[in-house]
Order: sequence, then C-alpha cells, then structure tokens
Amino acid sequence: MSVEVIAIGGYEEVGRNMTAVKVGEDVIIFDMGIHLDRISIHEDTDIDRMHSLDLIERGVIPDDTLMKDVDGKVKGIVFSHGHLDHIGAVAKLAHRYDAPLIGTPYTAALIQKQINGERKFKVNNPIKTLNPGGKMKLSEDITLEFVQSTHSIPQAVFPVLHTPEGIIVYALDFKFDNHQKVSPPPDYRRLKELGRKGVLALIVESTNIKDTNEVKTYSERIARNILEDLMRGPLYEKTGMIVTTFSSHVERVQTIADIAKKSHREILFLGRSMERFCGIAESQGILKLPKNSSIYGSPKAVNKALMKAEDNREKYLLVTTGHQGEPDALLPRIANGKTPFNIKQGDNVIISAPIIPNPTNAANRHIMERRLKASGARIYANAHVSGHAGREDHRDFIRMLKPQHIIPAHGDLSMLSAYGELAEEEGYRIGNNVHILRNAQAQVFNG
Repeated sequence: MSVEVIAIGGYEEVGRNMTAVKVGEDVIIFDMGIHLDRISIHEDTDIDRMHSLDLIERGVIPDDTLMKDVDGKVKGIVFSHGHLDHIGAVAKLAHRYDAPLIGTPYTAALIQKQINGERKFKVNNPIKTLNPGGKMKLSEDITLEFVQSTHSIPQAVFPVLHTPEGIIVYALDFKFDNHQKVSPPPDYRRLKELGRKGVLALIVESTNIKDTNEVKTYSERIARNILEDLMRGPLYEKTGMIVTTFSSHVERVQTIADIAKKSHREILFLGRSMERFCGIAESQGILKLPKNSSIYGSPKAVNKALMKAEDNREKYLLVTTGHQGEPDALLPRIANGKTPFNIKQGDNVIISAPIIPNPTNAANRHIMERRLKASGARIYANAHVSGHAGREDHRDFIRMLKPQHIIPAHGDLSMLSAYGELAEEEGYRIGNNVHILRNAQAQVFNG
C-alpha cells in the first residue's frame, strides 16, 4: 500500500494551507486556508460573496482542481486549528467533497460561523468534533488522533494519521508553550510515544525557521509580563487608551482583560472578528471576560461604542483590530479620523502584534503609526511573542518524533529550504528523506 502526500497550497507562500494524504484508496485533506496577503485581507474582511474560481485565480485560496486527478475517496477534511490561513477557504471548497469536516470544538464552531456567512455556495458537509487526546476512525485503514499542541489560538492540535504503513504527523502550526492560561501544555509524552511507534512522515510548518532571533520561542507568559508593565501606567491616566492585537489570539485577549479588570476602565472589544473569535471562545468557557467588558461587532454597534468612549475617554479601554495598519480595519480608521473616536494629545496606543513580514504590511503599519503620532498618541509597538516554533524548538520536535521523512510546509522556497538545512544538521538529506515540494507536487512513499 502506497502513501502519497499531495501539496495543494502553502508550499510556495505563508498561507492558503491545504495538503492531501492518500493511503491506498483513501484520501484525507488537511486544512483549507486563505492567503491573507493577496488581497490585503485581514481578520475583519468579508469574502463571503466572492467566487472560488476568482479567489483561486488571485491566489487567495488553494487551487484544489488538481484533486480531480487523484484516484481515491476523500474520507475526511481535518483542521489543525481555527486561523483563517487554515480554515478561511472551507466555505469555498468543502462542498466539492463528500466528507465530514473535523476539528476541535472551538475550531468546529469557527468553521460553522464561516459556513453560515457564505453567500455563493451551499456547504452541507457534516461537522464533527474531536477533542485533543481523542481518536476517530476515518476508514478501515486510517484512524485520526488529535494530539494536544499550543499556538496563538485555543485548541490547536497536531492531527495524526495512524495507517498500516506508519504514522503521519501534520504539524501546522505550533509552538512549545508550557505557560498558557487558556490552553494546557503540548502533550510531549504522546509525541515521544509516537516517535517510538514509528513516524513515516512529518509535514511541518517552516514559518519561523529563518528567524535567527527566534531560536526558541518565548512563552506567552513573557507577553503577559510585557503587557502588564506597559499597561499599568496608562490605565490610570486621564487619557484615551487603545490596545490592538490579533482577535483570534484568545490567550492575549484574556491577558489584556485580566490586567484591565483591576482598573476603573470599562473594556470595549471592537470589531467583527473580535465578536467572532472572542464571542465563541467566551460561549465555550475558554475565554473568561470580566463584568466590566463588552464585545461589539457590527459597524453600527462599534460606532456607538466609540461615541461613548470619545466623550469619556479616560473611562474606557478600547481593544481593536487593525494592528497591521490595514486601511479598512478599525485602528487605521481611527488614526485616519474616520470614526467617532479621535486620537488626542497624550492618548496611549499599545500594539500587541508584530509586523507580519510583507512590504504592504510594513508600509501600512508605518503610515498608521505616523498618523497616530501626528495626532499626539504615544505608541508602544510589538508587545508580543511569536505563536510559531523557533529553530531549536523544531530540532527538539524532530528528535521527539524521529520521522523517516520530513516535508516542510507553510512557507516560501527559502523557508522550506532552511528547514531542510536544519534537518540535514539532524542527519537527514534533502532529496533523500527531506522533500521540498511546490504547490501541485506530490511525494509517494511505497509500502
């Protein structure tokens, strides 16, 4: 029985992740994500009315038309976590496959929300939930297991396929964090057990592999300390205060809320994606917001909240989207004077997110920061730690799993190659047991 790994998306770029694994006649698909950079999409952007073929042509979603030539039956579509570069294309592509959508409860709820908003296609795939640590039989020959991981969103997992030819681990995306508040540590014991059982192939992200500053990624505990130091003074000043971060980073949102709840300020979480990610997390008991907080998602509700804060700015903390400076996101619109809340001399703005490497993002962020400063704001930038494993974390990961083969993913060619170089330091060889794939290519392992 042969095993074939098919690279559909995410092997020439950071984003639009999608991989298929064919075991005999059974096919499992991992992730259906979007490429956020291609049309300046951010977490609040609405692509519900756009057609999949247009999005494929623009390079926004994976080109899965190659799956027509794959001789096999799709038994499941499995999602590692709920970020848009992993679930954002589900409503555009899933209806093409007669297979269930499988994720953790939080990821499944985000997928359902994505499907509910879809305006072009009717998606009737059943949605199944699997908890971290759980197993599900997908076919006679394949069992799916979710191994607990950590990332910058709750309930991220390592999906693992148990097949007659060996174990296949899909590791997009992860970090090794032992100190998160909303997520337990990774299941190192189980990862080492899988390594002893025999991992045939590791499909693994390469997102941070080139960053020499991220040798080992710091815990979210460090971000909590940074934010506590930065927020302590401004919370008690008689000025406006804004914090911006990833709305999907529920761990970070929890930290901001915990710090601010000790102050006199009411916390306003603003933006459609804040409502989506945080509202679902709160309803599932993952996020525990204090009584002095509210979430507003619709433009009308956001504007009403901003009007309230404009008149009594020292009484509110605004937590917004727009950390990349995306022109139509909330914080850039505030900076541009396009909302009822206007920046005034002495206001404090904390940016709890890095600039995602991309020339457009860098330019947008620069423009936004310049406009905020011109209006008198004091800016604290990059109060953040990464959600992706660093180079030495990956080395530890390889040593835990001892895979026979490694397929780097979720990166451009320079990132995939850099992962290959790291693997070579661990005794692997590019072209032998490290396989650098491009979108639409495949790697076959014969049993």
